[in-house]
Amino acid sequence: METDVEKMKLYEAMFLVDSEQAASDWDGVNDVIQKMLQKADAEIVFKDKWDDRKLAYEIKGKSRGTYILCYFRADGQKIREIERAVQLSERIMRVLILRAEGMSQEDVERAGISGGFQSRYEHLEEGDKKETQEDISDVQVKKRKRRAAKSSVKAKAEGAGESEPAEQTEEDIEQAD
Repeated sequence: METDVEKMKLYEAMFLVDSEQAASDWDGVNDVIQKMLQKADAEIVFKDKWDDRKLAYEIKGKSRGTYILCYFRADGQKIREIERAVQLSERIMRVLILRAEGMSQEDVERAGISGGFQSRYEHLEEGDKKETQEDISDVQVKKRKRRAAKSSVKAKAEGAGESEPAEQTEEDIEQAD
């Protein structure tokens, strides 16, 4: 039979809260998260502010959000309880909880200290990091070119007086790349 300690697995959670609330009442926001996790009998390993960003779309009428990264140990049966508590919370807008299998304490601390691009690719050699950054930049440039090509096709269709925009041809896409 499994003991309570064996049931406790490591999880990574990214909580999203309103930036205004985080700035004005940081301790209150932290307390809400801590109480949710304690209620689910979770043991907090690491918790810290990760980043403050403009959201891709409004959530609960807010356009900016503060992300709080948290690693905790909990029984897998309690995860739904935490997610439900977030849904009912007025202070936390969203949460994403993932199993963090195979992460050591050092990995957890490193992930918390360095967020963003660097933490995702820090295991790569310096030359590989540069290539990866260049690959990401290439993809971003191609996306911009595709958007511009689509806009151009739409503008041509509107200029020709067509009621429906013309289909974008493979040739147009290839020229954008």
